Amino acid sequence: MSQVVTLRASLRERAGKGAARAVRRAGEVPAVVYGDKKAPVMIAVNPRELNTELHKGGFFSRLFDIDTGTEKHRVLARDVQFHPVTDRPEHVDFLRVGADSMLHVNVPVHFINQEKSLGIKKGGLLNIVQHTVEIEVNANDIPDHLTVDLLNIDINGS
Repeated sequence: MSQVVTLRASLRERAGKGAARAVRRAGEVPAVVYGDKKAPVMIAVNPRELNTELHKGGFFSRLFDIDTGTEKHRVLARDVQFHPVTDRPEHVDFLRVGADSMLHVNVPVHFINQEKSLGIKKGGLLNIVQHTVEIEVNANDIPDHLTVDLLNIDINGS
């Protein structure tokens, strides 16, 4: 299971285009937390913390705790809108998950023992078709990655 990262956020009382622009002018990124049969919560996230997590990889398959000061929400990032010119995040959608929620997430695949593989030693090539695999998993059991051992894979093996 992956570790849960805490993101600090502040509540915002208004929704809509004008309110989101005001949040951006204040130097924060507007976001929304929805799901788990509860009312949506409008929040504003620190752009530095968000960028740090965005660039770590696996952003959409990691759980986060959104701490608003009054309560915490266990969430999974579902969508990020970026500015078309600057590539800065403009808005984030977070899906609130419960302890028993079943989710579809894309998990990265890591390959090991490539240098020891029988097929590669004989002159074969490793052709990676997908770098992620979609799995259905409980919210608390999302793996960091899936590991594929290539040690005993021969030419034309899969």
